Amino acid sequence: MKLNERSLAFYATCDAPVDNAGFLYKKGGRHAAYHRRWFVLRGNMLFYFEDAASREPVGVIILEGCTVELVEAAEEFTFAVRFAEARARTYVLAAESQAAMEGWVKALSRASFDYLRLVVRELEQQLAAMRAGGCPPPPRRPRALLPKENGCAVWSAEPPAASTGASAGARSGPERPPLPPRRRASAPNGPLDSAPFLQLHEWYGQEVRALRSQWLRSRAQP
Repeated sequence: MKLNERSLAFYATCDAPVDNAGFLYKKGGRHAAYHRRWFVLRGNMLFYFEDAASREPVGVIILEGCTVELVEAAEEFTFAVRFAEARARTYVLAAESQAAMEGWVKALSRASFDYLRLVVRELEQQLAAMRAGGCPPPPRRPRALLPKENGCAVWSAEPPAASTGASAGARSGPERPPLPPRRRASAPNGPLDSAPFLQLHEWYGQEVRALRSQWLRSRAQP
């Protein structure tokens, strides 16, 4: 693949958000010395500069078909970017801390299009399972909030017990609005999974407005 140097320099220094950036120590190709460089990760391209203020990268590493692994070296927090080709160069890098090394290893491992292709494939399989009804049902949400015990609210999945006359008389305050009905499995114009978001928003907005009007009418009555 032929890369235009001017386009690469513009992409490396544009104002778009980066995936990761920071100083790393890069081991020289012919010499064992490490050089401190400013690295910028954008997509599957890892650019490195002389310093953070440089406007033109010294080089770029295309992260397709690579693996990122920890290595033992004289420098601490060292890892390597290796490629499967026999004559491909291995890039040995060292971070300035354990947290920085872990962040770079995670970001570089997820930078290639091969990784994104696997993620998309897994999401497609999950979506197909959900449409086929193979996903587990969501956990039941608690329906009543009991009074606090020792300063902590206790959730309960059981319905609240019926109140006695004495306790009902002791309560004061406005009546609570009615609970919304359970979501229907299908909408008037078709199944929910095929309706657009704006149409779903309008359907449930009508239910909310109707419930609010009913509650306001009940409060207005003596």
